[in-house]
Parts: sequence; structure tokens; C-alpha cells
Amino acid sequence: MHRKTIYADYAATTPVSEEAFSAMLPYFLQSFGNPSAIYCYGLEAKQAVEEARRTIAGIIGARVNEVFFTSGGTEADNWALYATAEARKSRGRHIITTSIEHSAVYYPAQKLEKQGFEVTYLPVDKYGLVDPEELERAIREDTILVSIMMANNEIGTILNIEGLSGRAKAHKVLFHTDAVQAVGHIPVNVSELGVDMLSLSAHKFGGPKGVGALYIKVGNILPPLISGGGQEKGRRSGTSNVPGIVGMAAALREAADKMEQNMKKTAALRDRLIEGVLKIPYARLTGDPVNRLPGIASFVFEGLESMPIVSSLNEEGICVSSGSACSAGSGEPSRVLKAAGYPDELAGASLRFSLSERNTQEEVDYIVEKLHTVLETLRSKKNASMGAV
Repeated sequence: MHRKTIYADYAATTPVSEEAFSAMLPYFLQSFGNPSAIYCYGLEAKQAVEEARRTIAGIIGARVNEVFFTSGGTEADNWALYATAEARKSRGRHIITTSIEHSAVYYPAQKLEKQGFEVTYLPVDKYGLVDPEELERAIREDTILVSIMMANNEIGTILNIEGLSGRAKAHKVLFHTDAVQAVGHIPVNVSELGVDMLSLSAHKFGGPKGVGALYIKVGNILPPLISGGGQEKGRRSGTSNVPGIVGMAAALREAADKMEQNMKKTAALRDRLIEGVLKIPYARLTGDPVNRLPGIASFVFEGLESMPIVSSLNEEGICVSSGSACSAGSGEPSRVLKAAGYPDELAGASLRFSLSERNTQEEVDYIVEKLHTVLETLRSKKNASMGAV
């Protein structure tokens, strides 16, 4: 029976919502001015940008002057690390992060090590959680920054940012969180979290690609990562992506308004998927079984490899990934799963399903059915090839 393609990789990216798309259109065609200009077209654009800033700030519990627009989550993460290192290097050269961070934090941390900074990569438990006591022990007099993600993009675990940031605050150390996977999907309030910086990205919650933001708490002066015309109050140069910024605000507003019902529906679909997949022999759920994002369910399949499973499911019209979309094609064992204690053979056999309220029970049941068939076929082929050797 022919079926439409089932998209189950919403953690990689989401379609632009109709509300966001409609909000963006005028700023491509009619109100196309540069918001730095002082004539009518520019003033219209500037007003739209500032209204979007107010909307986003209100939703995440920030002040309006604490939200700075970027080209996405990667730039926001890079800015938080590189600028803090530059601004505070006279106070110390020690940074703390984790072994499960997104590459947008993990690789800048490694680059800073080559520049003479010392980085401590905190371990995680089998669920991907950081023990606050581990953070406490890692903080030193020369520690200038802690960067720990709010929710993991591969296994879906939600970390205790409020508890972790409190440890940093007690030592007057700045705390940044990559909340790219969290914002728009679970409640995020910067004041309640107690963070100094927070990264978000529009395309993870129904906004357009190529736009994001960094929350920077008042009093934390970060030097620019990008220099030029002095936009964003001199903190981030470059002509503002007005349609993108407007679309991001509209998408986040819609996500916030529908969050409770979307969380409930998506979590129910996720749990249905988990229940079905765990009936398959040699399947294991990864990540925290309770404290996880509503839409993410990640598994490892003993004795198999990720890429053939992803390819086979694609032939059945099912779009999933082997982990983070940024590294899913590498063929390497998942760095996140290895950090959580999985051996290479299991860390290389991971599959991430990320659902949204757009999915249906029928789609979930179809995924489970086809996954079961695909895994049986791959195991049979493997056994046959081993027997022929």
C-alpha cells in the first residue's frame, strides 16, 4: 500500500509554520527596508525587529535589551564561548562544559584549548545527566564559564539547569546553556533557570532557518563575535534578517500558546513509539526514561549499524536520523552515547526518532511495523553473510 512520506526527524529541523510564513511575507515584498535606515521603509523594518525582540523576550522571561539576534544556534553558542573567553581571560582560563554538548559548543571548547584555555568536560551518567556535585568539584578560582546544554539533541534528556547554574552562581561563574532543542517545546524561563546566557534557534520550533538569538543577562558585557556596522547595539554586526526575525517571533509565539497541548500530544506519541519499539528484540531505549523532551525517543539496536537502518527506513518512506543531524552522516559511533557509557558497537547502532504534534498514531504504528521488518531483514542478511564466511 502506498503511503505518504512520514517525517520523524523534527529535532533536525521543522517546517515553517503557516503563521510564521504569513508574518514574514510582507518583509520580503513590501516592508523590505534596512532597519538601520532612518526613512519610512527602514523605520517600518526596525519597528518589526523590535516588536519581535519584545515578543521573544517576554516568552523566555528576559528583558527586551537582553535578546540579541544571530544567524542561528551555532553562532549564538560560538559567541557565548569565544566572547566570554576573550572578555574574561585576565580573570582565568578555565572553562567547564560536558562531554555530550552539541558540536556548536564542543568544538569551540576544543579550539579554545588550543589557544591556551583549560577545559573540563564533565562526565554524565547512563541517562546523560550531570551530577551537580561533579560541577561543584570542577569549579576553580580561575573558572570563567560553565556551558551545559538544557536538553540533549540526540537522546532527549532534559538536564537540571536550575540546579547546575546555582552551583556556578555560588562561585560567581558565568553560566551558558544551549537551549536550542528546548525552546518552543518545553517551558523555558531564563530567570527561573538562573542562567547568564541562553542560545535558541528558530528552525527548531517552526521558524525559518538561518536565524536565532542569544540571551545575554544585563551586566554581562560580551565583545562582538562579528564586527562591522555595529547593529544590535554594537554587539552583533550585520544587516538584520528582518523576515527571519519576524518569523522566529511569530513561530515562538504560536509554540508558546499551544505548548501545553502540543507537549501532551507529542509525549503520548513518543510513549506509544517507545512501547512499540521496545517489543523488538535487542532494542534499548537511550536517555532518561522520565526527564526527556516530549518528542525524542532514541534507541540502540544490538548487533546492527545505524546507517543501513536509516537507509532502509527511508526506502519505506520514513525519515529518521542516526543521531544529531549535524553529524548523522559521519558513520562514527555517537559521541553522546559513548559518554553515557555505551560501547562503540552500540554507540554506532543508534536511531533517533523525533516527533511533533503533526505526527499521528497511525504514523507511529507504521514506523514500529516497518522498523520491525527492517531490523529482521538486516539481521537475516548479516547472519547469512556470516554463515557464508
